[in-house]
Amino acid sequence: MSEKLNLESIFVDESQIPSEFRIEELHQREYLSNGQMLPWDGPVSEVYSPVCIPTPDGLKRKLIGSYPVCTEKEAMEALDAAIAAYDNGRGEWPTMSIDDRIKCMEKFIFKMGEQRDLIVKLIMWEIGKSYADSAKEFDRTVEYINATIDALKDIDRESSGFRIEEGLVAQIRRSPLGVVLCMGPFNYPLNETFTTLIPAILMGNTLLFKPPKHGTLLHYPLLKAFQESFPKGVVNTIYGRGANVTPGLMATGKINVLAFIGSSKVANDLKKRHPKINRLRAVLSLDAKNAAIVTKNADLKLAVSECILGALSFNGQRCTAIKIIHVHEDVAEEFLRLLDVEIAKLTRGLPWDKNVKLTPVTEPGKPAYLIECLEDAKSHGATITNERGGENYASFFYPAVVYPVNEKMKLYREEQFGPIIPVMPFKSIEEPIEYQIDSPHGMQVSIFSNDAQEVSDLIDPFVNLVSRVNINAQCQRGPDVFPFTGRKDSAEGTLSVYDALRSFSIRSLVTTKLNESNKKLFNTIVSEQTSNFLSTKYIF
Repeated sequence: MSEKLNLESIFVDESQIPSEFRIEELHQREYLSNGQMLPWDGPVSEVYSPVCIPTPDGLKRKLIGSYPVCTEKEAMEALDAAIAAYDNGRGEWPTMSIDDRIKCMEKFIFKMGEQRDLIVKLIMWEIGKSYADSAKEFDRTVEYINATIDALKDIDRESSGFRIEEGLVAQIRRSPLGVVLCMGPFNYPLNETFTTLIPAILMGNTLLFKPPKHGTLLHYPLLKAFQESFPKGVVNTIYGRGANVTPGLMATGKINVLAFIGSSKVANDLKKRHPKINRLRAVLSLDAKNAAIVTKNADLKLAVSECILGALSFNGQRCTAIKIIHVHEDVAEEFLRLLDVEIAKLTRGLPWDKNVKLTPVTEPGKPAYLIECLEDAKSHGATITNERGGENYASFFYPAVVYPVNEKMKLYREEQFGPIIPVMPFKSIEEPIEYQIDSPHGMQVSIFSNDAQEVSDLIDPFVNLVSRVNINAQCQRGPDVFPFTGRKDSAEGTLSVYDALRSFSIRSLVTTKLNESNKKLFNTIVSEQTSNFLSTKYIF
């Protein structure tokens, strides 16, 4: 192996950072609750970027700001505000017409757009995502909100008529569920959070919103937009340590929906805290150990290209990342050779560097965990096959290809959530199928083969083991109109532009016996537009 990478050179003096990408410290001393931006003079949490800066005392993570560390008291006050705004379904927001809710959301989109430059910069600095991907995350989120509005219009148009069955006339619409506790992840702190938050609001629910631990500050510029776009108490923010503020909220039994993206362990703990779990709807996107299967009939160059995209986009810090690769032993050597060549071509650097593909990892403790995984794998017979794989410095970790992986290793089952690519050889196609059967996860799989019969033989078992089967393509979430879910410990509920609206609502109907008196009654209500539910108003 040649000399080590000069990883120290990745981190540069602040004077060398292009001016358009520099950031001023943002110290948040307020939070949104019950329609007010409330001041905070208590403890705060300092936010340090994964981007490190050379100092006289050595390399240090750059301080970019701070935010409130509130307590259970403030969380309970926010809960009371959300409960009051919902008012058992009688509040202004849950009884508002769909058309008027959409107008409020469109106002929010406009105000959100005004904060684009700052939010994109905060995504980049807070979690180390490349500038290009940070901008893409913001723009994709706006597209998602607009697509959700369009889907809601479609649902409402389909519901604007009446059904007549067995002497009864009915109008069936979707109505809100109540108070939603929304908690998003650090890897897509804006987009993934909003894939639950936005449909929850649009369907008439009121909200408690806790930003992720990494990716908290970037939501601060949006608080006034929420305040000015929606009635008071519809959106309330919760700050503080999750272990301190969320268990008590669940224990009240007053949370109607848990929208959580994170680990299944945390989700299970939160659900168990609810005293009447049958009343709790959960919309969860959780752990995943998505596999790729490379057969001897695969186009190896294509498989390598897609596996690198799947395994190393944002350093593998995605639930949809490919986190283990099964490769047929007949092509394993060539696959590994091509994989190593292509990894070496990836540009490493800081988030604002042009065409950068490898950036510092987000979590402070992640490099140590990844090193632990590599040492464990080597102790059980694996080697790092790519040149310089696993070299690290401060928050930067160079991708490592580990081969051959076996069931004794951490990487066999644990979700590494970082730039390590475990590769397992197989003889029989039954081996990767058995791996998936035994796995506690069931989100996605990628199958690489150009043999139609072989692909067919893999599709049929895997559609019953995971929620999405990708053929000759990486695992991914989009397009947002496609259903996004998982089996086993990977998800509960389904997220897509359309499915998310259904997840945060329930079908309700108004019905009566079809006679002259009731026809006259319904016609009067509809023609005079005295009800927002019983209505034939058509949204264009």
